[in-house]
Amino acid sequence: MLGKIALEEAFALPRFAERTKWWAGLFALDAAKHAAEINDITEQRIKYMDQYGVGYQLLSYTAPGVQDVWNKDEAEALATEVNDYIASTIKSHPDRFGALATLSMHDPKQAAGELRRVVKDYGFKGILVNDTQRAGADGDDMIFYDQPEWDVFWETVTELDVPFYLHPRNPTGTIHDKLWAPRKWLIGPPLSFAQGVSLHLLGMVTNGVFDRHPKLQIVIGHLGEHLPFDLWRINHWFEDIKKPLGLKETCKKTIREYFAQNIWITTSGHFSTPTLHYCMTEVGADRILFSIDYPFENFHDACDWFDKAELNDVDRRKIGKDNAKRLFKLGDYKDSSA
Repeated sequence: MLGKIALEEAFALPRFAERTKWWAGLFALDAAKHAAEINDITEQRIKYMDQYGVGYQLLSYTAPGVQDVWNKDEAEALATEVNDYIASTIKSHPDRFGALATLSMHDPKQAAGELRRVVKDYGFKGILVNDTQRAGADGDDMIFYDQPEWDVFWETVTELDVPFYLHPRNPTGTIHDKLWAPRKWLIGPPLSFAQGVSLHLLGMVTNGVFDRHPKLQIVIGHLGEHLPFDLWRINHWFEDIKKPLGLKETCKKTIREYFAQNIWITTSGHFSTPTLHYCMTEVGADRILFSIDYPFENFHDACDWFDKAELNDVDRRKIGKDNAKRLFKLGDYKDSSA
């Protein structure tokens, strides 16, 4: 399929090249290859895109990114640097690349201001944030965005009408040391990523974020971070047990209604046809978006799988590009009409 859109696709800052290679050594079999690919924007990446029928990528700063910087001033300065860098790098390729804003999430008003700047000045298509923001003197605090003080930020997101991608990051601090370190092989895609994002997203649901901001659109990756498989059970407990106990005060709709109206899932890093079919049954093809998770995953695995997956042509086109074109309000790009 030509003209696919991929939107969980990472880049790094070149000045952190050595750090990036060291970090890659913690999870990549070929750390040098990973570092080279994540630092490249317009050379090898475009070759892969052309080879595998990806017309357009929405780029985002690699995890854990700014959410791992617990000093507020440093985090805000880094976010500005990242946004300015990627805007200038992709400027000459508007038919191949867009960007998702990088934000420090220490202060909702500052985050809202930086978002407004990059959407207005650079035409960024949305935001990608790596789960909770580390904070505190030792970085052991976590800032969630599901409390009323974050309404000023969500108001800006909905006013600008851009989607917010809630991406995972590695567990840190005391939670890492006590819960995950003794089980280190479960960190990342095997378990910790889904657990972190699921907690955060369900916190937004149950703390009324979507009721206060009904037009807000949230994207989560990896075929829904396990949530589609628990929708019946979540709905049963919310509606039959939790709401009679008080949840109805902050959670006005059903979990299925939030998934139908506010939440999207992507195929990033999860290339299983039976799983995709299940998600299509639970959340619908209209709320699923193709993605790769490059360079943590590769173009071949993602694109070869998707192009050959057992899908009808209408659903393949929806998931492969039409849903993303509509959600991110994309114009023409390479092979957009193919």
